[in-house]
Amino acid sequence: MWRPPPPYIFAPVTDDAPRDDGARDRGGRLGLAGLVFVLFFTVSGGAYTLETLVVQVGPVAALAMLAAIPLLWVIPEALIVGELAARLPVEGGYYRWVHAAFGERTAVVNAWCTWCYSLVEMALYPALVVAYLEALTGPLAAPARTLVIVAVIWVPTLVNLRGAVPVGRVSTVVGILVLLAFGLLAAFALPRATHAPWTTPGGAAPPLDWRAAGTALGLALWNWIGWDNASTIAGEVRDPARTYPRALAIAVPLVFAGYAVPLLAALAASDWRTWQEAGWAAIARDVAGPIGPWLGTALAALAVVSATAMFNSLLLAYSRIPLVVAQDGLLPRALAVTDARGTPVRAVLLASSCYTLLALLPFAELVSADVVLYAVALFLEFAALVQLRRVAPEAPAPFRVPLGTVGVAVLALVPAAVLVAMIVLDVALGAYGGRAMLLALAIAALGPAVHALLARHRTRRGHR
Repeated sequence: MWRPPPPYIFAPVTDDAPRDDGARDRGGRLGLAGLVFVLFFTVSGGAYTLETLVVQVGPVAALAMLAAIPLLWVIPEALIVGELAARLPVEGGYYRWVHAAFGERTAVVNAWCTWCYSLVEMALYPALVVAYLEALTGPLAAPARTLVIVAVIWVPTLVNLRGAVPVGRVSTVVGILVLLAFGLLAAFALPRATHAPWTTPGGAAPPLDWRAAGTALGLALWNWIGWDNASTIAGEVRDPARTYPRALAIAVPLVFAGYAVPLLAALAASDWRTWQEAGWAAIARDVAGPIGPWLGTALAALAVVSATAMFNSLLLAYSRIPLVVAQDGLLPRALAVTDARGTPVRAVLLASSCYTLLALLPFAELVSADVVLYAVALFLEFAALVQLRRVAPEAPAPFRVPLGTVGVAVLALVPAAVLVAMIVLDVALGAYGGRAMLLALAIAALGPAVHALLARHRTRRGHR
């Protein structure tokens, strides 16, 4: 049964308003530009991994996926997340949204799915860094691989320990460099275009491997998901009720351009059958003319920096989940403590330690599980907006989806259809990612039991 949340949950947050966790604004807050690039790195990080998508299914299917997903997934997600962020601009973001709509148990299910997919996702970025380094330097010895993995996790941890504003600054600088490098690739490749990007030069394209299509769709979705992630730091954003929707309105087309411009130009100027995974350096040397060798090296180096920046921004977002769950008394009180900057140091260190343990799992299996766990959590958030529209229709919100409650519900069903399509392709056709997705669904089903366990321990602590 739905219970009304505390009155503050529907109150707009401004620069002059206290944060919901009572923290003082000692370390400054993220502005619009910083939040745009934090969003950029919680979702994208540039066109890296798109060459893998093309290798798996060819240019026609790859481009079709990258064109359809913004319409069927990104726009619905961004609109719904934008209204939720405007309605409830509080620290903890989506956890608080679901809590306000359905109560604590469902919120813990959301947090459980979020934390599990964060364990999956954050293990991907060290693997990406290793892949791009090996494309640049050759195979790494086991000790060197371990050192790289540790560095990718713990260098961003040091940045995160200084608060949200330094993370935003790093994200902005790295984001501009990544976009500039891929922009140069497109600018030098376009004069060398010889064919339409979706065609195969010199003959017909190989037939589509339908067994790989489901996994490829998971990879394509992975390049577009995450628009709600930065909502967890709303208490550390300047005027979050207005800033978050504005940041979404800038970041969505920025990510789209960051994908479409270099990918279309490179496909038009080369034969995609020569592409390889982690291959942007080789592609640049092939299509960028006189600056190709230099640009290839720069893109390989920036791949390492970009993946590390993605870890940096996502660590900022994910570490706030144990913070707010601990504030509700469901996790040890030590995780609810913040330092003089308002940074949850212990929650950050806990998250980084867990991510270190899981950093060596297989990449493709991880992507499939990541998308399913994310979708389960996201659909709870979509349902939260429908419920909040019902129970608090007049709640203040600087941004609203221009649809009624039924229209919002229909809008939320569109991404669900994409997820079903991915599961059908990946499981029914026997792709290896299906095992990971079924495991992800089983993990999500444990959420209510996790809440019961945490609530029992909270009761026991309260009786001491």
